[in-house]
Amino acid sequence: MEASAAGAVTAPVAKAEDEDEEEEAARLMKAEDEEEAAGLAGRFLQLEREQNAALRALPPFGAPVSHVYRPLDYAWEPHSHFVRRYCRTPKRVLFLGINPGPFGMAQTGVPFGEAWHVREWLRVAGAVRKPPSEHPKRPVLGLSCPRAEVS
Repeated sequence: MEASAAGAVTAPVAKAEDEDEEEEAARLMKAEDEEEAAGLAGRFLQLEREQNAALRALPPFGAPVSHVYRPLDYAWEPHSHFVRRYCRTPKRVLFLGINPGPFGMAQTGVPFGEAWHVREWLRVAGAVRKPPSEHPKRPVLGLSCPRAEVS
């Protein structure tokens, strides 16, 4: 560490080698992201984006529905992490519909995934934003949600 004229402590200037290594790592990560985008997970996520856009285009629900949670909008980051991690090869599984539940997918963006299992067992991470309209009794706490689904 070095002291500046004002007395502040500053870190030494990074070596050119370190910068080259960082640039190479960034280039490799970008190449992996592009490769992955063309892979099964990338295609699956693209289909989900298209279906999600089609759902958003539907007319709004009327009474008695007061709140609609769209976890693929506000919890896309952990959802896409889950898909990229676990949707690498073809599977003989088809989800026709998923009941998100107030303490499962509605919190995490992961199908059938309550927060503890998503975070600790599946090792999925990512930021969960607040939905535009939350029911006061069903706040979205994301991966820190302490409640579990009862089903």
